Amino acid sequence: MTSEDRDALIAQLAAAVDAAIPRELRRAWERHVAQAPVLVARQGIYSAHGRPFAYQFSYRAPGHHPELARGWDRFDHERATDHVLHATFGRADLEDVAHGRLLFVRCPRAHLLGELTLPARPDRLVIELSTTTDVDAAALAGLRRLREQGFRIALPAFVDTPQQRRLLPHCDFVKVDVRDLDVEGHPVVRVARSFGAMLVAEYVESTDALQHARDLGFTLFQGNLIERAGVLDRAGARLVR
Repeated sequence: MTSEDRDALIAQLAAAVDAAIPRELRRAWERHVAQAPVLVARQGIYSAHGRPFAYQFSYRAPGHHPELARGWDRFDHERATDHVLHATFGRADLEDVAHGRLLFVRCPRAHLLGELTLPARPDRLVIELSTTTDVDAAALAGLRRLREQGFRIALPAFVDTPQQRRLLPHCDFVKVDVRDLDVEGHPVVRVARSFGAMLVAEYVESTDALQHARDLGFTLFQGNLIERAGVLDRAGARLVR
């Protein structure tokens, strides 16, 4: 059986299953979907001049708290990422939430390897690596492929580990937790920018932290001092077919 035959058979089975669903049950499900919220969080990443440069999008759901993600397994992270990507890029009003700016989304390993699909929007999507991504030959090959497609890559929580150093040549943005700068300071910043990446100071919670990051040469800033993450409900936006 060829791949075309297999795809045709799967399509026939899907159509048969769909046809077997009672009309009233289908309508009830459509009503449920129409009323259910489709939530994402959005936080700005700002320039040194105080203007929005990009937005970070992350997972939210009714009753969900970000701390709960600490107990997630790989599949939970993959489902959450797909939710964010579909809620953001799968809606027709993308520019109503993007405002012409880049959108950072944390993507696990499966998206790097092509096992899970990414929206074909390298003009908007910045792929932020997961902090738990194994840096092996397959991951590096995936990063090279994505950059060839025009995607930008962001490396979060940079503390100058050997694994992170292997990623630096493939990254357009490097994020550093400002809470680490009192200890690490100039050496980490010097390594972080060694391949020309733009530096993002994240978790900026105080004016002292903001000024310290400025003094160290950061050009982009993210944190609650500047803007708290707001929750958007995307349920009312038309789906892209």
